[in-house]
Amino acid sequence: MPDQARDENKRHIDRLFDTCFNRGDLTVLNDLVSPDYLGPQGDRGPDGFKKIVVGLRTAFPDIHYTVDDLVAENDKVAVRWHWTGTHQAAFRVFPASHKKVSTTGTGIFHFGGGKIVGATLETDRLGFLQQVGAVPSDEQLYARPAP
Repeated sequence: MPDQARDENKRHIDRLFDTCFNRGDLTVLNDLVSPDYLGPQGDRGPDGFKKIVVGLRTAFPDIHYTVDDLVAENDKVAVRWHWTGTHQAAFRVFPASHKKVSTTGTGIFHFGGGKIVGATLETDRLGFLQQVGAVPSDEQLYARPAP
């Protein structure tokens, strides 16, 4: 794959995180995500991807992603990120905790025809669950009982 195509794919991922996730501008999804997109949870096309972004931005209205690393090879772009936000509304099965959350993740985005066609993601789910109070924190697990 020519360097120009790899660089364009990287720009697409930067745009995805900055424009969609950080600013909530979903009008660019049709430019970035293929109708053939199949996500990790079975989401399809730009509309499927949109549901993910809307769910995150609804639960964490002040969410902000920072891209820490971005590497492209062939038709894939690997990204490592961290995000912060305040848990203001239900997220999946977890009611609003009103706690500040900070978590990390990595993803490998697959491209076809200049658009995202798939993604493999890994996130710090345990850390997230501890921060919203769904499971005990390390401090709670290892706290010494009062004498």
